[in-house]
Amino acid sequence: MGGAATWYDCISDKADEAGGPVTTNRVANLLRMRESPQRPTFLELFFDLVYVFALTRIVHELVLDYTRDHVADTLTTSLSENAETLLLLLAVWWIWTQTAWMTSRFDPFQPATQFVVLATMLGSLFLAVAISGALAETGLLFASTYVAIQVGRTLFFVLVRGHDLRRVNMLALVWFGASAVPWLTGAFAPEVTRNSLWTLALAIDYLGGRLGWPVPWLGRSRVSPWAVAGEHLAERYWQLVIVALGETILTSGSSLLRGPIVAERTLALTLSFLTTVLLWRIYFYRAGQILGEAIAASADPGRLGRLAEFSHLLMVAGILATSAGSELVLIDPSGHAKPAWVGTILGGPVLYLAGRSVFEYVAFARVSRPRPIGILVLAAMAPVMVGLPPLGVAAAAVAVLLGVAVSDTIRAHGRPLEQASPPR
Repeated sequence: MGGAATWYDCISDKADEAGGPVTTNRVANLLRMRESPQRPTFLELFFDLVYVFALTRIVHELVLDYTRDHVADTLTTSLSENAETLLLLLAVWWIWTQTAWMTSRFDPFQPATQFVVLATMLGSLFLAVAISGALAETGLLFASTYVAIQVGRTLFFVLVRGHDLRRVNMLALVWFGASAVPWLTGAFAPEVTRNSLWTLALAIDYLGGRLGWPVPWLGRSRVSPWAVAGEHLAERYWQLVIVALGETILTSGSSLLRGPIVAERTLALTLSFLTTVLLWRIYFYRAGQILGEAIAASADPGRLGRLAEFSHLLMVAGILATSAGSELVLIDPSGHAKPAWVGTILGGPVLYLAGRSVFEYVAFARVSRPRPIGILVLAAMAPVMVGLPPLGVAAAAVAVLLGVAVSDTIRAHGRPLEQASPPR
């Protein structure tokens, strides 16, 4: 589902009795029409509900990593543990991305498309359930569910005949079939081997999508989904950012309820909320509102779209790390912050600002100074924050994010709204 010459070329229309276009090909009716609205549908928003749960489970895994004594005391060990959780995030991310691509091509109001989306939603629910033990006892459930989703829905659209997207899905099916081998083999392997095999499987999946799923003698898909559905995909990605921010509120509120509601923990929840508000403000300040326009104005929307995807992956990863940091602060707000705790409390905003910098480049072909300055300040603060109360570390992160947000406001004051100006 990575692209085709254009799916509109597959559809032949004729005027109905009222003078409007109707599709003469019953199969082509599955595809979005040229004049169809690009706004995401309620079905897609409903689909995202599962990902609130999925992202919550990933944050839970991060918190478990940081609360193990042998992990929390050393940053190097925590990064190793985080790499395993990153594997799970990348798998969840790829399924969400593939679904967004699918609904940018196939009409989500058609029953067949709705069936595939809802089936993917159910599979994603099982995938989320399996996250907590995916690197242990539920590894087979996680791997088999992932493979079933990717292979199953791609096969569904291969079996639908009569349009160019069938060939694109045939190419993708070959790659998903190839990645299924290390996915399923890894589920039965020891931990080290499993991680290596799943890394290989993800590399196959991501590389296939990046290259257009080339297959010998069959060619490859040559047009990015961003080239034909940039507005739709732009909105889907900012909706995912909202989902991730919603997860931080859910996690921090639930964490407060798991212990005594005292002044220090109440302050920790307040700092978590302020952090979420600032992440939201920094994201949606102008660039977050005009991504679709930037893609449309680009001479190479495919390349720009891939940069937009990467920027959102960094930002979502940063939001999840920030959420894990907020939960750590709620666990022990006045204790002594261990290196790994400082790493996630400050590292989450660093990742977020890095992703937001790439995002700004996509929209305006430049990066404003407050974002890299914020990254440098957070990195410089980290060594001196070790051993301080986690509340203080969280407050420092809020102060830096507030500085970035205020700088944006000052720079924009009295000026007309900036228009999209993507790199050429």
